[in-house]
Amino acid sequence: MEEASDAGVLVDARDYYRELYRAAQKARRYIAITGWQFDSDVALLRGEDLREARGESRLLPMLDELCRANPELRVYVLAWDFSLLLAMEREWMQRLIFNWTANGQVCFRFDASSPLYGAHHQKLVVIDGALAFTGGMDVCDCRWDDREHRVHSELRCDSGRDPHGPYHDVQSVLTGPVVDRLAELFEARWAHSGGGELRLPRVSRDDVDFTPGLPAPPGPVAISRTFGKTLLPPQPAVQEVAMLYLDAIASAERFIYIENQYFSSRAIFQALVKRMRSSWRGRLQIVLVLPRQPEALREQLAMGIAQVRLLRTLERVAHETGHAFGVYCSAGHDARTGEDIYTYIHSKVMVVDDRFLTLGSANTTNRSLGLDSELNLSWEAEAPNDATTRAIRRIRVSLMAEHAGLEGMAALRLLAAADSGLVEWLDDVAVMGLRRLRVHPMSTVFDQSPLLKSLEPEELIIDPEQSVLDESLFEALHRAEDGLFASGVRLLSRWLVGTGTERPHRAILPCAQDDG
Repeated sequence: MEEASDAGVLVDARDYYRELYRAAQKARRYIAITGWQFDSDVALLRGEDLREARGESRLLPMLDELCRANPELRVYVLAWDFSLLLAMEREWMQRLIFNWTANGQVCFRFDASSPLYGAHHQKLVVIDGALAFTGGMDVCDCRWDDREHRVHSELRCDSGRDPHGPYHDVQSVLTGPVVDRLAELFEARWAHSGGGELRLPRVSRDDVDFTPGLPAPPGPVAISRTFGKTLLPPQPAVQEVAMLYLDAIASAERFIYIENQYFSSRAIFQALVKRMRSSWRGRLQIVLVLPRQPEALREQLAMGIAQVRLLRTLERVAHETGHAFGVYCSAGHDARTGEDIYTYIHSKVMVVDDRFLTLGSANTTNRSLGLDSELNLSWEAEAPNDATTRAIRRIRVSLMAEHAGLEGMAALRLLAAADSGLVEWLDDVAVMGLRRLRVHPMSTVFDQSPLLKSLEPEELIIDPEQSVLDESLFEALHRAEDGLFASGVRLLSRWLVGTGTERPHRAILPCAQDDG
């Protein structure tokens, strides 16, 4: 738990990228960025926002330009050393692009230190120890969108292609002492990746400001993490995000609101079932907003199947126990084709009773609660209807209104007032079909064809709770005198599973280090 002097929630990438650009322009000593994916030429400013550009607005050219103008500035970029399964979806030769085509003050590393079959999934930016961004957004192609989520947009992808269509995500921005803790997290992750000791200087600044899309309450903020256990380098398992979700669900008295990219976590499913079967406690309104279906075919085949099974069971349990349970997706109507174009939900947000809010990088999946590296921030109210409660309510109502396509104060007041009958109210909005909200079909690609149905797998391993190859297999090798042999076995196993290509303890290229 740490204090935030100021905080806000940035909804959708237009607001985040614009604030990131503004903050980077003021950086004096360092910009530290870590994430699941980066693209060197992603544009931070687009459309009418380009009017405020001072020079380059594409990520790497902008960072290079800032470093050339300020010899004291250092930029550290730490990206997941991704699975070979994703090679065709990523920018190639990024080490060369970032480390050789930009100023020597820019240092790029791949992080291959995740557990076997795990991913480095945290998304974090820290600038001068004074300002931080974290949440669900990576700085990469085809993630840009604004809150209108137009069916067709020429601004959405730098490449001109638009595989996603409308795209929704959420990021937080903070100042104050909490930023120091997030800077320490980046330092630890950099060292864990093999980048060596890094000390990021704390810069005293009086020009730190931002424009929050939605104000978040200042004061205490909880930092929660997930790390899978590794032996080389040593890292104990950390499951703070899982405990956070389970405790919050168990404490719910009136409603639970979740918007997330996936829903396949057995632990969260069991926590919801347990809470609904607690007959001595009040009935809940449970609302989930998800993509209509997972994006990639491999995700549809694996997590999509588990997701539908869990959702159908939760729907049945809610019916049996008297709770209200609604699952929704969001879409715009394409006048050209007469079809719905669904918004891809990539955010990771949960609100309980308008007194608790968490947002971050963690999906409601098995791997996000036990295997991948994740980072969530949380706020909790101390008293009913205090400033924190009111801020959380405004954030929750604003997000739900975006998904439903509701506009105007009258509609927002109705949504805010629909407490005990929230699911029924949302169902009515969705059934009318006049807005963006749709009832989720809770179906998979296998439900769409009798032939495919016969091929439906029982379970795949794309969403494990722990490493596919148990790290304990390598304990003896870790203790052995022949460390090179142990490292070689681990790297061979990583390659077989398909999760990394870089040695975790060896920097590929020298980087200019800050002496502060």
